[in-house]
Amino acid sequence: MASWNSALLEVIYQVLGWTAFVSWSLSFYPQVILNFRRKSVVGLNFDFVVLNLTKHSSYLIYNCVLYFSRAVQEQYREKYGYGEMIPVGANDVAFSIHAVLLTMIALCQIAIYDRGTQTISRISIAVVIAAWLTAAVCFFVALPHDSWLWLISIFNSIQVFITTIKYIPQAVMNFARKSTDGFSIVYILLDFLGGMANFSQMAMQSLDQGSFVNFYGNMGKTSISLICMFFDLLFMCQHFILYPSKRVAITANANKGLQEQLIKSVAVPPSHVV
Repeated sequence: MASWNSALLEVIYQVLGWTAFVSWSLSFYPQVILNFRRKSVVGLNFDFVVLNLTKHSSYLIYNCVLYFSRAVQEQYREKYGYGEMIPVGANDVAFSIHAVLLTMIALCQIAIYDRGTQTISRISIAVVIAAWLTAAVCFFVALPHDSWLWLISIFNSIQVFITTIKYIPQAVMNFARKSTDGFSIVYILLDFLGGMANFSQMAMQSLDQGSFVNFYGNMGKTSISLICMFFDLLFMCQHFILYPSKRVAITANANKGLQEQLIKSVAVPPSHVV
């Protein structure tokens, strides 16, 4: 089994890994809290949440199997070399479990809070069904040959594919509304920090081992970091540059409406005037 050559790089690796875990884990809460305070999910794209659940569920299966299964770890080393380290850490497993739970909470909020006219698109439902059907077929293909590393690589590919497309409905929705109101920017900022920390963590391992195997040996982890950062930058651009006036206008109108309601509630009816 491979070991670290530099104690310093190992410490940095662990710090970056848990920084990614904390950032990505905390990133789920601002949206959940925003939904709770507003008692509304208007502005949060439902396709984004549904696709996100499939993405994180696939990633959870990949991380747990590669981290806990000795047989799969042996197959990994046979393919990439016995001197290579397993590219999944405890922080990856912990994040995946937490992500699935929080995404399920967001789905529950969609079911109980004000949704306006928003619905889950048939395209997203079809994508989710196709993803799980593909995984089921691959399971039965892998079963006779014990090709478990190949099987979990399918789950890894599914989560990469879902990660690539899951942000698109929200980005298009923001563009159509010309507003990011209802979609938490704090979520995006924390997501971006997590992506940077996650990618940097893999870079530390590559520097220590003098090899880039961990990057292409776990393309899922590499891809989600880069894809997340790309879309996070897009959402930041929408929030801070493209639609700030629209966001301010919505907030101002909401405050104005609240003030008018307060004035009406304390006004004395004309019939009571002497």
